[in-house]
Amino acid sequence: MSRRTEEIINSLPPLRRRQVLAGMAGVAAAGLLPKAALAQAGDTLKIRGNANPSSLDPATGGAGSDHVYLYNFFDTLVDWEPETLAPRPGLAASWEFTDPKTLVFKLQDGVTFQDGTPFNAEAVKFNLDRNRTAALSNIKRDVANIANVEATDDLTVTLTLSAPDTALPLILSDRAGMMVSPAALGNDPEANMERNPVGTGPWAFESWTDGEKVSGTRFADHWRKGVPGVDNIEILVIPEAATGLRSVQSGQVNIAYQLDERQQQLVDKMPNLTLVAGPTLYIYQLYVNSARGALKDARVRRALSMAIDREAFVKVTQAGVGEPAYMNLPKAHWAWSEDAAKLTTFDPDGARALMEEAGYGDGLELDLRGYPDQGSVQRQEFLLAQWKKIGVTGRFQNAPVAEASGRFFGEEKVGDLLLSAWTGRPDPSLTYALLYSESSYYNPGRVAPPEGYDAAVQKSRESDNQSERAAALATAQELAMGAQLSIPLSVRYEVDAATANVRDYQANLLGKPKFRDVKLG
Repeated sequence: MSRRTEEIINSLPPLRRRQVLAGMAGVAAAGLLPKAALAQAGDTLKIRGNANPSSLDPATGGAGSDHVYLYNFFDTLVDWEPETLAPRPGLAASWEFTDPKTLVFKLQDGVTFQDGTPFNAEAVKFNLDRNRTAALSNIKRDVANIANVEATDDLTVTLTLSAPDTALPLILSDRAGMMVSPAALGNDPEANMERNPVGTGPWAFESWTDGEKVSGTRFADHWRKGVPGVDNIEILVIPEAATGLRSVQSGQVNIAYQLDERQQQLVDKMPNLTLVAGPTLYIYQLYVNSARGALKDARVRRALSMAIDREAFVKVTQAGVGEPAYMNLPKAHWAWSEDAAKLTTFDPDGARALMEEAGYGDGLELDLRGYPDQGSVQRQEFLLAQWKKIGVTGRFQNAPVAEASGRFFGEEKVGDLLLSAWTGRPDPSLTYALLYSESSYYNPGRVAPPEGYDAAVQKSRESDNQSERAAALATAQELAMGAQLSIPLSVRYEVDAATANVRDYQANLLGKPKFRDVKLG
């Protein structure tokens, strides 16, 4: 353990200090844990979910943790390769830019919604128009470049764009490409299906008990051969990672995804469990309401970031499983920018000087928001210990993910900062647009980004050359980090545990597992 890490651990409250040290030494206790009772082969796949959904309507939800639920009930127009996120056919069998502002999709034939109505070009038009124009839509920004949608024939959809957008196919592999049944909404784009989703996905929705369980049953007419791999799926809402690990050890569930990074070595040593791990785009970060009080001043925002030792953050809160985050992407990503990363530094003396310069040399108290699970609380206490050194204090008010996020980003806009995460998007231009564009849901203060930011994001979408795209995205990231519109902390790595009878389960770079191919036996 480095001297710096030891100093930070010693600055934590006694109880939390003991918990941190116990987590870092957890491997030594692996032999004391009970052996996992194997989940029996059967027709129900049981999953440990780490958060209650905010909504089961793709257009209205606001939590990145929703995707793992949504993928079960909805297919997307475009799919992606798990290891690289490269686009591949989904509900759209193929697509082509016939010119820079025209994108034509050819749809799969013979697909139906779970209510028996046909999936066709008119259904796609309904969905895309709903996503970009309905008052209830939280994803307007995703499809802002779509000017018109035409059902050219029953299986052809033509999109006319307001600007070139080579990122759009991958954007349509996310929420915006999840197709809901128009009939289930009464053909009313303002109707909401947050409690009763109907899509074309592997399972048809069965029930949702808040804070407990979401379940579905096989959609027998799914268009993919051999999908789903099991008849029924249940996702049990178990926020605490320690309880999640016990649930898969005992056989209560077959898969526990997004466990605490500190549990990786424990899982790896359990003979009846399989560790599924890998890098992701998941970034722990602080969302900043730059329209509130002291946070209107970029010097204060930068000071809060500069006071944080990210290397120690990874060691203390993630047992070293992960990497410091100096921007909104991991180092391995093709759009990583060394110049942008240099703008995020650990400099407590510089942070104190900025606070003095901004007029807060005598201290600043902030309204902090977060989640109540043990891992989140540990991250909160780490940050409070760091900020105390520059005179910043506060108390985290915690609530479940959907509630805390909804109040921070929604109409109430309570709190100065929210300690949460950015769960990543298949195309990085969507990440930047959603995090920092003035109208974005995830920009809680709805403040305008620096001049040139939106133009740089758009420029990244005008080329299909990866190097050209990376250069434009680097400009956008440098502007965002220079203004400190959010405070990235660390990259989370996927740590999943599966019982021995689970087959064909794999992690993906997005960090949001899909279960349609999983089998038991």
